[in-house]
Amino acid sequence: MKMVNMVETTSAWNRTGLHVHRKSPMHMSFYWGHKSEILFSGWPGSSSGMYALALIFVFVLAVIVEWLSYCSIIKPGANKVAAGFFQTAMHTVRAGLRYMVMLAVMSFNGGVFLAAIFGHAVGFLVFGSKAFRKSGGSEKVPDLPPRK
Repeated sequence: MKMVNMVETTSAWNRTGLHVHRKSPMHMSFYWGHKSEILFSGWPGSSSGMYALALIFVFVLAVIVEWLSYCSIIKPGANKVAAGFFQTAMHTVRAGLRYMVMLAVMSFNGGVFLAAIFGHAVGFLVFGSKAFRKSGGSEKVPDLPPRK
């Protein structure tokens, strides 16, 4: 065994060749600190600036998920087949982004958790609540059904 960047690695041979198993510190409870791994191996690393960028990234992902949940892009009277395919594409993107936010939170980093929560809150405030809706006029119906 060797120690590489304070992470213990082991090597094992199998029928397909050499496999390297990383024994990285897996947190099973929330922790605070900028030295973490979020979504991608080695990202953001130990840099405070990259950690801040990761928090902003998670925040923006959560806001986009809320926007997709409440946006109304499809025009009334549009071709039903084209509208159905577009709706399916929007649903797929929303589901993928929701899973990315969930996986980021599963890093158990407290800052990432708060960034996701605040991103969803700001997104709902801006796109889903009555705070920023125009008074009067017809109520727009979102293109996607509500999340379950």
